[in-house]
Amino acid sequence: MFSFFRKKTPQLAADFSRLECDMHSHFIPGIDDGSPDMATSLELIRGLIDLGYKRIITTPHVLSDLYPNTPDTIGAGYQDVLAELKRQNISVEFRAAAEYLMDDEFVRMLEEDKPLLTLKDKMVLVELSFAVPAINLKEILFQMQLKGYQPVLAHPERYLYFGGNKGWYDQLKDIGCLFQVNLLSLRGYYGKASLELAHHLIKKKYVDLLGTDMHHVRHLESLRSSPLLMDTVNKLLDSGLIRNATL
Repeated sequence: MFSFFRKKTPQLAADFSRLECDMHSHFIPGIDDGSPDMATSLELIRGLIDLGYKRIITTPHVLSDLYPNTPDTIGAGYQDVLAELKRQNISVEFRAAAEYLMDDEFVRMLEEDKPLLTLKDKMVLVELSFAVPAINLKEILFQMQLKGYQPVLAHPERYLYFGGNKGWYDQLKDIGCLFQVNLLSLRGYYGKASLELAHHLIKKKYVDLLGTDMHHVRHLESLRSSPLLMDTVNKLLDSGLIRNATL
């Protein structure tokens, strides 16, 4: 008998267990624009565990004007979260690094050999202004490398000014920069332009890491309701280029 109802195409449930590690989030309460309190931090961490993550590296902003965090302020907040995870018997490997804005203060930190918080070994998560690129971007990245650091550029697909000259991506790759794309970009959360740039990076085989960049419950709910995202994530994982599991 003919049916007027189309069969629904099966959708993959949101499950990021193959990534193993989320390496970009904002879970230390009250020190940046991420989680405002411990209850929210625990809700977000539980949410990532439910999505299959085994390890979490949280990365508070270090931004001289707004969030002048240091290893001390980040370390103190990290220890508080770690203690609460233990108290509530929440089983997950939880570590802390940072997300550094490449501004004048960051350059000064490099010049003065201030210790940087790393994702692993000498890998440092860095970001740019969303409004304009750093005039001396290449010089900053070169200085990082001279100090022995491996730059990991956070969400390169969100710097829309690169859309007018995608050759910037080629240049940054050529000088040894790793790229971390936000999972939510791959579902259009930040708009069509970021989605298109993310797919440009995928096509060029430039994506090295995937992160949630989770700040709040809306980000968590968006990931939970994104089963179609799994097809893209699994294809990226099948490429063998994604490094999350090594962290």
